[in-house]
Amino acid sequence: MTEDIRICMPACAAAPGFARTLLVRRLRKWGYSHISDDATLIASELVTNAVKATPGQIIRFVCRWEDGGIYLAVWDRSPGRPAPFPAAGPASADPAGLADLDVDANGHRGLRVVDALALEWGYRPDPVGPGTGPSCRGKWVWARAVADPSSEGL
Repeated sequence: MTEDIRICMPACAAAPGFARTLLVRRLRKWGYSHISDDATLIASELVTNAVKATPGQIIRFVCRWEDGGIYLAVWDRSPGRPAPFPAAGPASADPAGLADLDVDANGHRGLRVVDALALEWGYRPDPVGPGTGPSCRGKWVWARAVADPSSEGL
């Protein structure tokens, strides 16, 4: 599949909405609108975390179709390892760890949401920033959202 999204944007309040808009349009074009809710929520959480980690700097958003699903990744300059906010309850009763979180509190749920919706997710340190050289080290945080194999995508 072609027509990946690869874009740089400022780490600002508008970045998550911009990433969602691009992603919805691309999923529609690829014939995968049926996964846009989950995929846009995952993308929004990844971009939001990058904005919080490196406000005012440049971040990168990537979306591509691969192996029956959507690969989403966000790069930022922060070398810090992303970590979900710890849940208070037992993991087996609530694998996403959402039950014990204060739903009125701002933040700390993003990676738990990603973990609940994505097929898999992770991060990798980037010793050399994409296209910018060693002075822009950071990390990529990525996730895969599954497209229904019975769908009529490209």
